[in-house]
Amino acid sequence: MSSEIFSGKPLSMAQACGRLRFRHLQFLDILGHTLNLRLTAEQMHITQPAATKILMDIEEILEARLFERLSRGMLPNELGLFTLRYADAALAGHRKFVDEFNALKQGGHGHLSIGAITGSAAHLLMATVAEIQRRRPLLVLRILEQSSDQLVIWLAERKVDLMIGRFTDEAHRAQFQYERLSSEPLQVVAGLDHPLRGAHDLDLTKLAHWPWILYPRSTAVRKVSDDIFGRTGLALTSGVVETPSFLFALELMQSTDMLSLQPAALVDKYVNRGLLARIPVELPDRMPDYGLITRLGEAPTPAAQAFMEVLREKAGSAGETA
Repeated sequence: MSSEIFSGKPLSMAQACGRLRFRHLQFLDILGHTLNLRLTAEQMHITQPAATKILMDIEEILEARLFERLSRGMLPNELGLFTLRYADAALAGHRKFVDEFNALKQGGHGHLSIGAITGSAAHLLMATVAEIQRRRPLLVLRILEQSSDQLVIWLAERKVDLMIGRFTDEAHRAQFQYERLSSEPLQVVAGLDHPLRGAHDLDLTKLAHWPWILYPRSTAVRKVSDDIFGRTGLALTSGVVETPSFLFALELMQSTDMLSLQPAALVDKYVNRGLLARIPVELPDRMPDYGLITRLGEAPTPAAQAFMEVLREKAGSAGETA
């Protein structure tokens, strides 16, 4: 913002952030979602002129314009988007403090948010949750299942305290700590009535003309799948459906002749219950690891530390660092 709009001795960014009050952060969070001063004022139970003044105060503190004023709303500029992310993270930290403080005040043992990849680590996660509940029965656990690429974002945004998954980008190693927990093979599966069920002498190259269900390209499992296909020279010539949802893939396999490459730990129980069939094809010896991922250089809370210790015990590992 030009000096014609903001004048006076400039503040350091630390001083500016110190002048931002909780109400300012709430205002930014609501405005970031509504992009409308009238709606923001209504949600904060204030007048629209008061909302306008709050925004002007924030921009004066930061000595920068954050939103472009349009005829039908507000549009955050680059600095505005950056400030909205800061407000969201600050409010998330505040909410976590309030929740954990109230739980501890009431004799509880805090809250813990855990992100986990779907399927692959489910058996390990369930065993860990059962044991931590036995040891800390008042601990409130929040489990979020998603692909590793999304979980890493949530971990950076502090929406989860730790995650069980994989790195999808080597650059993540500069930001997060990774401890290997386990590895597992992949399996080709299909519906029970698939023509290839019980076939003999199959290899991946003979499956090129069948339609496939694959994970999205941003996921670690898909990168492993592409590597396996590439090393065996498999070029898919039929339809491909990409989805991160195993339940959708399960329904699709049961109603079509589509094949899918899935983590063994995820599909074993469905095969054993007669809901899916393994396609007898030999795969290259590729075992994608998954592990415990935490924010680098940050001490875990007592609740997180207790959960991590049980997780390592159940994985049969001392938390080998990758």
